[in-house]
Amino acid sequence: MSREGAKGAAGTFEDEGLPVLTEPTEGVPPVTSTEHGLTELADAVRDGYGPIALDAERASGYRYGQHAYLVQVRREGAGSFLIDPVALPDLDPLDQAIGTGEWILHAATQDLECLRELGLAPRQLFDTELAGRLLGLPRVGLASVVEHYLGITLAKEHSAVDWSTRPLPEPWLRYAALDVEVLTEVRNLMGVDLATQGKQEWARQEFEYLLHWRPHVKRDPWRRTSGLHRIRKPRVLATVRELWWERDRIARQRDVSPGRVIPDTALVEIATAAPRSAADLPRGHRSIQRNQRAWLEAVDRAAALTDEELPPSSVKPDGPPPQRSWRNRDPLAADRLTESRASLTAFAEEHGLPVENLCSPDPLRRVVWDPPVQRDPETFAAALAEHGVRPWQREIVAPMIASAFASHPDP
Repeated sequence: MSREGAKGAAGTFEDEGLPVLTEPTEGVPPVTSTEHGLTELADAVRDGYGPIALDAERASGYRYGQHAYLVQVRREGAGSFLIDPVALPDLDPLDQAIGTGEWILHAATQDLECLRELGLAPRQLFDTELAGRLLGLPRVGLASVVEHYLGITLAKEHSAVDWSTRPLPEPWLRYAALDVEVLTEVRNLMGVDLATQGKQEWARQEFEYLLHWRPHVKRDPWRRTSGLHRIRKPRVLATVRELWWERDRIARQRDVSPGRVIPDTALVEIATAAPRSAADLPRGHRSIQRNQRAWLEAVDRAAALTDEELPPSSVKPDGPPPQRSWRNRDPLAADRLTESRASLTAFAEEHGLPVENLCSPDPLRRVVWDPPVQRDPETFAAALAEHGVRPWQREIVAPMIASAFASHPDP
């Protein structure tokens, strides 16, 4: 869609004078929910041209997991489409129609996994949020990126609704269709800027890396329970762990967000109280009373554990110690890290991108804390590669680390 076309679909104006895009060019498309409809949709996408804009809406905070409850697709020459993945959990016909076509996503890591669950996998992609970071945009939310490039803004009032609702209200569908309405034009303009700034290859490598990206599965997820830091007794920690897993089981069974079963604060209260009967359970939480037997059984399981089965109060980090302790534990490593970071920050500022997109903090700390035997740029580049640092990043960062080690040699 042309920039003029986008502006023509705009409605009221915000305080700063920018028009708000309120209506898709071809109107709100119907929701596809039948196999026949999916076949027709796939045929239309196959007959279109250019990249394919995609988005997915989840029910975070309402349903268990991060499954998609609406999928939006747009391609020039075909138009926009809305798909109900609850009715159509296998979107292989659409995947076949897209083939090797380029996907356009905004904040790809938010949607890739739930789209893969539906049988959709990109062969090439362009992430407009990541491109915005590489280009040094001050704000990289979708609405901000659209404002920057098209001089219009997107209404975001339905971003946190329960997308598992059926039927979906028409205003929500309009909002969802608008999320893919102008992505292709934005992508094209960003591509020009990436080339102008000499960052086209950087972006290509970043987007290629996303093709193989998978979400990180944290060890011992129960340790993220709010308020856990105040607990030091292993038996109480074990009780929180059992309660956390029991809550997760209930949430999965009911297909609701775990926080809607019972909040973290209530789990910690139960574990601290160590109740023997329903009368001992903390009061004031309806969610505690609703599942009394489940919580008491979890407490009993923790009480039955041997001392050897209890979890430690803390888990040794997989990697370097916290940076705050470096100065005392290894002053030389602290100096090397400080100099490396200073060099990275200067380069990032000069080239207009966030320093974390030049090199994530974790691989930098790991390589500086546990360096290779050889201290030359090539060896440091190989060490960075082991932690997923892309070639364009290694080419810039490895010499900086080598220079920091040369400035602060071993005694």
